[in-house]
Amino acid sequence: MKTNDDNQQDIHLKLEELHIKHFGCRFSRISEIKAHGSDRKIYRLWCDDNSTSIGIFNSNKSENRAFIEFARHFRRQGLNVPEIYAVSDDLTNYITEDLGSQSLLCLIGNKFNGDIINLYREVIDSLIRFQTEAGEGIDYSLCYQFSEFSSENIDYDLNYFINNFLCNFTGKNHINLLINDFEKIKHVILSFDRDYFLYRDFQSRNIMIKNNKPYFIDFQSGRKGALLYDIASLLYDAKADIPQQIREEMLDYYLGKVSEKIRIDREKFIYGFWFFCIIRILQALGAYGYLGLTKGRKEFLESIPYALRNINFILSSRIGKNELPCLAALFNELNHSKLI
Repeated sequence: MKTNDDNQQDIHLKLEELHIKHFGCRFSRISEIKAHGSDRKIYRLWCDDNSTSIGIFNSNKSENRAFIEFARHFRRQGLNVPEIYAVSDDLTNYITEDLGSQSLLCLIGNKFNGDIINLYREVIDSLIRFQTEAGEGIDYSLCYQFSEFSSENIDYDLNYFINNFLCNFTGKNHINLLINDFEKIKHVILSFDRDYFLYRDFQSRNIMIKNNKPYFIDFQSGRKGALLYDIASLLYDAKADIPQQIREEMLDYYLGKVSEKIRIDREKFIYGFWFFCIIRILQALGAYGYLGLTKGRKEFLESIPYALRNINFILSSRIGKNELPCLAALFNELNHSKLI
């Protein structure tokens, strides 16, 4: 039986083969990069001249295929995504352009000055291009999880929240009490057109800053869906902790820009936006529970208080008191627990 060291050596050899194939030389140094919530193995590879690339091993070939082909499509559309340099014949290893180590999340720190706000506007401009222009010609048969953010996907996310967050942190299952609220969320979300590219994980950790420009990674979970999901993901990204006034200014900017591309019902979009924020935060809480407890990656538990503050604000200040009463009561209870 192969040991972890043997497996790692195999990965290094396969990446070296790809490196020789593309660059004409072996890499002189290799170091592993933290993959956050992913099971992928990610490495920075150095040439003798100190130029670098990124090598990735992932046994999930469908996920790899989605990322590689989406990346190629987006580059053809002129979007800032990494170039794919080389791919192994079995689709388990590939090498991409190195976008550096500075994510938007790292850059933010605790400051939201004019430069950061302008950068967010650039990010939003690119998001709209992903959703509309690039989304028109994309091959949705490449989607490896769900091909569309529809009823089945929403049910999956709600169950993910129940099983990985609610049951772990409350000690009881509130599903019977929450059914009507969940149906309300689904009804609102499914009332929006789902003919656009939904990036799925559009958050500050997946936006790299290179030469003062935003570049985008981790779009392999993309699928067809409604416009509001990704802007909700960006603005209510837990660890980014964007001030509320700036969130609403950025939402206004997004709606103004997207209305230049397509006709929207602004009042409906503002109302619906908060429901998309809710479903995104519930999904994220499920992920924090799964990664933090099941996978033992304790750093993900640090995001829970931010997410709880966000969802409590929305339920108490942006969604009517009678819209999601049981969910509001549940999170009000959690708000006074040791989790926040």
